[in-house]
Amino acid sequence: MAGKAEQNVVIVGGGFAGPQIAKQLSKKLDPKRYNLILINSRSYAVSLPATVRLVVDAESRLEETSFVKLDRIYANGNGQTKVGIVTSIEAQPGVPGGAVVLANGERISYAVLILATGSKWSGPSGIPENEDDVLPFVDAWRQKFAKAKHVVIVGGGAVGIELAGEVKDLYPATTVLTNYATQTKKVTIVHGGNELINATYGSSLRKGLEKRLRARGVEFIFNEYIDDIPEPGVVGVTTRSGKHIPDADLVVSARGGRPNTDYVASLGEDALNGHGFVKIKPTMQLLNHPSIFAVGDIIDWAEQKQIAKLKWHAPVILANVVSFLNGVTPTKKYAGAPEMIVITNGRKGGMGYFGFLGGFTLGDWFAWLVKSRHFMVPHFRKDLGY
Repeated sequence: MAGKAEQNVVIVGGGFAGPQIAKQLSKKLDPKRYNLILINSRSYAVSLPATVRLVVDAESRLEETSFVKLDRIYANGNGQTKVGIVTSIEAQPGVPGGAVVLANGERISYAVLILATGSKWSGPSGIPENEDDVLPFVDAWRQKFAKAKHVVIVGGGAVGIELAGEVKDLYPATTVLTNYATQTKKVTIVHGGNELINATYGSSLRKGLEKRLRARGVEFIFNEYIDDIPEPGVVGVTTRSGKHIPDADLVVSARGGRPNTDYVASLGEDALNGHGFVKIKPTMQLLNHPSIFAVGDIIDWAEQKQIAKLKWHAPVILANVVSFLNGVTPTKKYAGAPEMIVITNGRKGGMGYFGFLGGFTLGDWFAWLVKSRHFMVPHFRKDLGY
């Protein structure tokens, strides 16, 4: 890798936060002084919200639009995207600079390191890290959804709700009459709480989404858990309390993501909290490593993990990284962000929630306008230079 230790500004993760930080830093950093290096497991970013449609609906052809190359994000041609997986970080507490180590053994030094590796997902949202595995994974899920007669979705959060809506778009009625036989496609959501999503968002949204899904024939089992997802081909599943669903022939994990931070453990046990989130100061620097910053889903901050938070995270990171590189103590502090969410119910509907003005919801028309029709893929592409 070209350059001396003081020259590299390294960003790990090419989801939503990493490329946006890289794009903004490329405008601010002097290319004569700094190499900007974005390390990602694939050469392209994946629009994660769109995966619920990508894996259900082959006609959407979202693999052609929701995977976007990371080669147009650098303003002055002063950056590079490197395909690789970071397995550890070499750094001494309190000592600026260090290096990241990749799975292939390559070592890349940094003056500043920004961690933006997001969440790890299970089920159909768990897009493989290796590019060669991605399209076979997508095709396999499309076939599973097409063949299933009773889809049981484990988790009634945003992903589970949106997945149910996508299945209902393609297979709207519980019973579909064909020329030869009756084909049924049931959808059931199993959720650990007594209402969908979680209490952050208020009962109006939680009940409203349930009502909309019930109207489309989705069934619910609340206050229940499915601990083990059956192997493909196994029919029937039993909940933790012993309730049996005999005809479930596709059980899909839509559980929440967990922080993708295994590699950060190499900094020592005080770098992560008990749930794997990166401990940070309000300046978004790691507690004992002032030249390492963290952003997005992986930070140990009491807030819902969402792409929308980047609007509040990014200015703090950008200002503080530039200060740090200029030898000035970073002072800009993150103070949290309002909670808001838009959850789709297929292509034409859904609901939005906004946590200010006492909290309020908006319905199908609003969800369609901002998200349901295209999952914001055109906006995602434009942000990345396409």
